[in-house]
Amino acid sequence: MSDPTPVSSPPHSVPKPPPQRSEPDSALPQRPEAEETPETQRPVHVWMHRLSVFLFVLVSAVAGVLLIILPWTPEWTDNYLLLSFPALRSVVSNGFFRGICSGLGLLDIWIGFWEALHYHEQQ
Repeated sequence: MSDPTPVSSPPHSVPKPPPQRSEPDSALPQRPEAEETPETQRPVHVWMHRLSVFLFVLVSAVAGVLLIILPWTPEWTDNYLLLSFPALRSVVSNGFFRGICSGLGLLDIWIGFWEALHYHEQQ
C-alpha cells in the first residue's frame, strides 16, 4: 500500500496557495467592523478605570492601617473566636507574629500608594 502523493516537493517548485472561498464560513464569528482601540476609549471606560484605581488605593490604605494598628490592641487576642483555642491565642499574641502582621500592613499601604503614584491614562 503505497501513497501516490510525493513525500516532499522538488526544490525548484513553489507551493501553491490554498484556493479562496467565495463565501465566509458561518461557524466562525464575524469580526466587528469598528473595533474599540485604546485611542478611542469612551469616557465611561476612563472613569471606571479611575474609580477602580481609587477604590484599590482606598482599600489598600484602610487594610494596611488596620494591619498596623490592630495587632497591638487588646482586641487582637481577647476576642470571642480565640477564647476556645488557647494554643492559637498564644501564637497570635506572640510579638513576632504581631510584627509580621504590621509589616504586611506597611507593605499593603506601600503597594496602594505606589499604584496611585504610577497611575497614567492611556493616550
